[in-house]
Amino acid sequence: MSLLPPEVHTALSQLLRSLSTPDNAVRSQAEDQLNNDWVQNRPDVLLMGLAEQIGGAEDTLTRAFSSVLFRRIATKTRKDPATGEAKEIFLSLPSEQRIAIREKLVTCLTTETVTDVRKKIGDAVAEAARQYTDNGDQWPELLAILFQASQSPEAGLRETAFRIFTTTPGIIEKQHQDAVISVFSKGFKDDNIAVRISAMEAFAAMFRSIPKKAQPKFFSLMGDVLNILPPLKESNESEELSSAFLALIELAEISPKMFKGSFTDLVKFSISVIADKELSDQVRQNSLELMATFADYAPKMCQKEPNFAQEMVTQCLSLMTDVGADDDDAEEWNASEDLEPEENDLNHIAGEQCMDRLANKLGGQAILQPAFSWIPRMMSSTAWRDRHAALMAVSAISEGCRDLMVGELDQVLALVVPALQDPHPRVRYAGCNALGQMSTDFAGTMQEKYHAIVLNNIIPVLSCPEPRVQSHAAAALVNFCEEAERSILEPYLGDLLSRLLDLLRSPKRYLQEQALSTIATIADSAETAFGQYYANLMPLLLDVLKQEQGKEYRLLRAKAMECATLIALAVGKEKMGQDALNLVQILGNIQQNITDADDPQSQYLLHCWGRMCRVLNRDFVPYLPGVMPPLLAVAAAKADIQLLDDEDQIEQVEQDEGWELVPLKGKIIGIKTSALEDKNTAIELITIYAQILEEAFEPYVLETMEKIAVPGLAFFFHDPVRVSAAKLIPQLLNSYKKAHGQSPAFAEMWNKVAEKIIEVLSAEPTVDTLAEMYQCFYESVEVIGRNSLTPQHMQAFIDSAKSTLEDYQMRVKQRLEEQAELEEGDEENLDYEYAIEDDQNLLSDMNKAFHTIFKNQGTSFLPAWQQLIQFYDNFITSQDPTQRQWALCIMDDVLEFCSEESWTYKDHIMQPLAAGLQDPNAANRQAAAYGVGVAAQKGGVAWSDFVAACIPSLFQVTQHPQNRTEEHVFATENASASIAKILHYNASKVQGAQEVVANWIETLPITFDEEAAPYAYSFIAQLIDQQNPAVFAKADRVFGFIVEALDAQTLQGQTATRVAQSAKSLVAATGLNAESILAGVSPENQERIRKFFQ
Repeated sequence: MSLLPPEVHTALSQLLRSLSTPDNAVRSQAEDQLNNDWVQNRPDVLLMGLAEQIGGAEDTLTRAFSSVLFRRIATKTRKDPATGEAKEIFLSLPSEQRIAIREKLVTCLTTETVTDVRKKIGDAVAEAARQYTDNGDQWPELLAILFQASQSPEAGLRETAFRIFTTTPGIIEKQHQDAVISVFSKGFKDDNIAVRISAMEAFAAMFRSIPKKAQPKFFSLMGDVLNILPPLKESNESEELSSAFLALIELAEISPKMFKGSFTDLVKFSISVIADKELSDQVRQNSLELMATFADYAPKMCQKEPNFAQEMVTQCLSLMTDVGADDDDAEEWNASEDLEPEENDLNHIAGEQCMDRLANKLGGQAILQPAFSWIPRMMSSTAWRDRHAALMAVSAISEGCRDLMVGELDQVLALVVPALQDPHPRVRYAGCNALGQMSTDFAGTMQEKYHAIVLNNIIPVLSCPEPRVQSHAAAALVNFCEEAERSILEPYLGDLLSRLLDLLRSPKRYLQEQALSTIATIADSAETAFGQYYANLMPLLLDVLKQEQGKEYRLLRAKAMECATLIALAVGKEKMGQDALNLVQILGNIQQNITDADDPQSQYLLHCWGRMCRVLNRDFVPYLPGVMPPLLAVAAAKADIQLLDDEDQIEQVEQDEGWELVPLKGKIIGIKTSALEDKNTAIELITIYAQILEEAFEPYVLETMEKIAVPGLAFFFHDPVRVSAAKLIPQLLNSYKKAHGQSPAFAEMWNKVAEKIIEVLSAEPTVDTLAEMYQCFYESVEVIGRNSLTPQHMQAFIDSAKSTLEDYQMRVKQRLEEQAELEEGDEENLDYEYAIEDDQNLLSDMNKAFHTIFKNQGTSFLPAWQQLIQFYDNFITSQDPTQRQWALCIMDDVLEFCSEESWTYKDHIMQPLAAGLQDPNAANRQAAAYGVGVAAQKGGVAWSDFVAACIPSLFQVTQHPQNRTEEHVFATENASASIAKILHYNASKVQGAQEVVANWIETLPITFDEEAAPYAYSFIAQLIDQQNPAVFAKADRVFGFIVEALDAQTLQGQTATRVAQSAKSLVAATGLNAESILAGVSPENQERIRKFFQ
């Protein structure tokens, strides 16, 4: 029985027919009517009408279309008439209307007989259920209806029940877990294949939605799940088996632990699927993906499985030989102009990618032996596909096996290098690929130790007959050269560049483009050594850029721009002469003639202008009026976001490059990431201009600050944009200050900017980006200088810092709880390590912010600062050394910048500093030692008893068993400098000062810490000038310690000169053998050190 009058259904039926018509004009008019009349004015009538059409329409198409339309309309957003809040349309209806509609939908679901329509009704039901679940509301009878449907005699209804569970797993509540286990158990054993697969998919979706603690209750079902697989393989049901593997992949990502008891059998079965060439490529690749997923998420479990690595490597290598079908002589491959075809679904690509993941996750210990049990044999095979696969395997595993392979590079190169002369072009290509990858993965070692082997063998390949191989050799040289020092490349430049010039004359455009990229990289690495080849190359590049050419040559011109500007950066303005200005004018002409949004020259130009700014420095200023408008337009771009309503739209956007699809409350949001990346690049370049040009950039500061930098701090669509905006703001402030000084306009601008930065300190949701915001804040305060913050600013900052610290404490608590729940043998969680690292960086940048405020505000910051005293006290006694260090450093700032007022906080400082000197963590001993030193230097008489009492502990710090190792040396040197500060600034309470001085001399030298050294050595100079007997008694050692500091350059400038003068007088007064000590200085530093004593 219909709840709506007949005339409504008549109108709605007509609307549905019009919406389904192929006539564009009629359909467009119907869509206007749908949106402007039905959706806007009577959505309740529309949704009920559609629900009744689903149940009452005679023809199948109308029922199916009504189901699809119901789902689409239900998810649209409108203002709730009752509250004014934006809600999805179904959820915005009054409760009684929603109940009536959902009852209609459920009736339709259970009575529909056509499979395809039933699936669409199920999607509509799932959408309504999702809205209830997301809103925290209940639809209590739905679960019972679905449980009942899952036991229906009708297989299609059973499948639909599981499909709804898959779409909306949140409807399954804790109290129904036993019933759920029973339903899934029956589903896994269902006679119908489609039902079994749907049950697997629903099970995986449910696992993603339930808490980790609830997962073990369902582990007992794994036997039933895995029993689904073998019959599918036996009956060659590739499509269904492929879907089953996808469900298992999802389960393996969520809870690999649940497979523990059956892992051996699953590995054996999966390997048999990968090896079965009778099955489809897709199912074999999905089986491979399942095993790779275990390597990603449960590497320990894979390492413990005896045959896992050997079997997987064997199957990967087998798949990797499945290349070049029907193109044995590679004629078709070599003729192809498409260097990056869409072939990610090919077996050999799947094999390569899996090898890479296995090596990275399981490591060399697991992968090297099985890989190299095959690679040498395959390299000596007569079949080119075997040799090709072996070389691509070397490329795939070198990053993950780096630590073990780096010591065996002689043997690896002995296998790889001969491939550059292989009779088959694809093997030579693979040889270039391996050398290129190894040049990156073994960067440093390959360039320094093996440059002759690599370059003498790969440079001749640039002249081989096949363009594809030539291009890949040039690409491999990019990898090698970008990690090479100038001195290594210099002997090869002549031969290398002459062959690359030959490639520029090739008729193959892709080869010309690659040659330009390689030349650009060589110029970047060779720097001034490139100068002698400048005259041959730059005129050629300028000619290319001057020529008017068709669209197909746009990328070539872009590469030529890149190459020319990198050469400019390498050789410098003087070498270029008039060419520098010519190049800038050519770039300007190119920019003016760009009309198409997809022209690759636009993106390349952004970077080219940045390079020319570096080359020309202030001479670049006249070109800013041409450069800045398009750059500002890109930097100010808004986010391109689309709400994708139907599957056709989603499919279209999926095919377009540069888009990211984000699921959000049952909808799909499309974000054009390529535009966001361009926006980020533009902001980075503006930062470079402001940094280099300083006050000359002032005309653009206000517009950039207002329209780009400040809004960019809250650009939540793209984290990198926020980071770049944070880095830009201090540079803009610096430009404006350099131009105007501390003017009223500058103060007004800073006041607004400061408020915005402090505001985002509370709003920023991402920990690593929040650290960048604190950095933006302290760098900005540093630019503004003393008294840059009002009391309101400081209070707002403390409020934000309090919020940050509370969030941090919650994250720490949550991590500790998660760690406590781990069982023996559980996998290491890399996300856990990254989260700790992000928080450590955040605390570090917060510390710098406090330091900078104290430095510029002094005691005026104390009233706001002391509101966080409970955090400092908690952190200082924490088991976490990072928290202790954070608190110690802040106390150091109070001592350093608040002078005698620091004594007010003695109860929060003394004990932590004393304990810090005994801290097992070297960084904390360093912080504590520094604090004692500044207390002596800045704290006044009030601190004299305390600092004198710390001397024995400071000596202990310097006597640590590993006092001169990298980890401990800064603690040692800070303790030494602090003793010197106590003896110099606050010695009134030091007992036996002369003995302390004698012992202190033995804590030298200070050759690492440039901040600590001047205090210690100035005190040494003072002792020499006072003819202190302790210094004269150890004259040789004192002079040697001074020479060591000068050699290490921890002593510089006037301090170094003054200390050296005192050292000369020590030599004159004691007759010590200075020559023998100076003779111990390294030959390259002899002249510099001796000048101090002339």
